[in-house]
Amino acid sequence: MLLRNARLVAVTEAVPGLVDVRLDDGRVVEVGTGLGADGSETYDAGGRWLTPGLWDQHVHLGQWTLASARLDLAPARSSADAVAAVRERLAEWPDLPVIGWGHRPTAWPDNPTVSDLDAIDTDQPIVLIAGDGHHGWLNTVALHMLALPTRDSVVSEAEWFMAYGRLSTVLGTDGTGPDAYRRSMEAAAAQGVVGLVDLEFSGGVADWAQRWTDGADLLRIRHACYADGLDDVLARGLRSGDPLDGDPRLTMGPLKIISDGSLNTRTAWCCEPYAEKAVAGAEEGQPNQTPEELRALLGRAAAGGLDVAVHAIGDRAVAEALAAFEDTGARGGIEHVQLTTRDDVRRMARLGVRASVQPAHLLDDRDVTERLWPGRAERCFPLRWMLDDGVDVVLGSDAPVSPLDPWLAIASAVHRSGDDREPWHPEQSITAREALAASTDGWGTVAVGHPGDLVLLDADPLDGASDREHALRLRSFADQVVATWVAGEAAYTRP
Repeated sequence: MLLRNARLVAVTEAVPGLVDVRLDDGRVVEVGTGLGADGSETYDAGGRWLTPGLWDQHVHLGQWTLASARLDLAPARSSADAVAAVRERLAEWPDLPVIGWGHRPTAWPDNPTVSDLDAIDTDQPIVLIAGDGHHGWLNTVALHMLALPTRDSVVSEAEWFMAYGRLSTVLGTDGTGPDAYRRSMEAAAAQGVVGLVDLEFSGGVADWAQRWTDGADLLRIRHACYADGLDDVLARGLRSGDPLDGDPRLTMGPLKIISDGSLNTRTAWCCEPYAEKAVAGAEEGQPNQTPEELRALLGRAAAGGLDVAVHAIGDRAVAEALAAFEDTGARGGIEHVQLTTRDDVRRMARLGVRASVQPAHLLDDRDVTERLWPGRAERCFPLRWMLDDGVDVVLGSDAPVSPLDPWLAIASAVHRSGDDREPWHPEQSITAREALAASTDGWGTVAVGHPGDLVLLDADPLDGASDREHALRLRSFADQVVATWVAGEAAYTRP
């Protein structure tokens, strides 16, 4: 294919004027002016803007695919609010399970309990998933169906992640078949997304290979495994980057390790105690593995040629993860890096450990951070520090915790505010160019040798100062997407 009359977005270096871009065998093979068609299919960009395709480096694709069918509990401000929403859903559909998503009980006056849900007159299972994905609030019917011990509290952290993989026993057909995945990919392509790193809790190599064969093959996918799937990956001899199904667009990703909890559940592992509502006996949060267990996992991954993605939100968890990387020589990155120190940022740069950050989380966690981590907010989401110190920063969403929307992530990194308030610690803001570069999987301004993963835009996303007005434009920039190509094939064309 020959793309004519395009302007190149200056992700790294500027290329003035209109150019033609030739694609062959899924790659960019020529960039210049007045290129001959040579029998190629031609597409006239009409002076629009061409950029490398966008990546979301942290997605739970199965959960995101299910999210549209879930009861939205984000507006709930108490257990009573959530219970009332569940009652309304059951009044409308009394013969269906209730799967909810989005409640954040940290600021509630009461804690959610099983007995609150059991008081609802229903035989249907009720599964309400917290907005950060780190706990499930279930009724006793659902606890039994998921083979969980009876209790009156929520199911959290490792126990919840394991239970999540059994949700199909509650849902029957769980809405995550190949067709549903394909629809999620189509929606992502319409925003200019060409690739996803899938960190879903359940499923393995065989599941993704079958899903791909059955038609969920629109975008590039890197499939991550967890510790319970590591033996299978190593037995198959798979290394990070290896194709899973003979197609280079579907590859093996990293080993994902969840080393601590989250801010909203007060389980993110910190150097100092939480200011309020700390978990008894774990006032600083808590790790999910001992240091020895963490190093053993990184060592096995490194020996098997797998990158590692270590979830670490608290500053103590980040420090321990970096120590494990240093001791084992493992490659990869830290997911979230929500709270850390300047010294550990420099340590990340020295070790070559990547930072995979989800900037939209700072919009949700701004107020709760000030309450639970007072005096530490200047060290939260420290994107400016990381780029200044030479850390490789990549952006993502953590969908469905935040929407699968790369433009929202970019805008949040640039302006650090989602409302009319001033930016939250604007000294940690980065420029639109830096945020875009962190969203293209390492590819700069379109050039020869790049993959044919391209997005055509009506406007230049870098046109404007990094202020509130620019951020507002960026948040709706999906409307500017004209076409998306993956390996030179059309994944989306605007009607």
